[in-house]
Amino acid sequence: MEKIKKGDQVVVTSGRDKGKQGVVLQVMPDAKILVEGINLVKKHQKGNPMTGEAGGINTKEMPIQRSNLAVYNPATEKGGRVGVKTLEDGSRVRIFRSNGEMIDS
Repeated sequence: MEKIKKGDQVVVTSGRDKGKQGVVLQVMPDAKILVEGINLVKKHQKGNPMTGEAGGINTKEMPIQRSNLAVYNPATEKGGRVGVKTLEDGSRVRIFRSNGEMIDS
């Protein structure tokens, strides 16, 4: 079970965007995660009149390493470590290590 999933609210723990929050847009298999508004880079792009794309300097999000992210815990109002717990009915849910609250309902 993945500890960070698409749609989770995450906090950046290290790097130039440290402390920023965003929503996970995509989880990639190579331990990288695409987060909304995080790790923005400028891309110089040539225009393409066939498709109607304008040229110029565009800003886009790039993937960030999974180890530099933590799931946002609303109870403590900061990033928290995530664990996996098996319930009595056999289903597995994600929990915060700090207070034991379930992330998945």
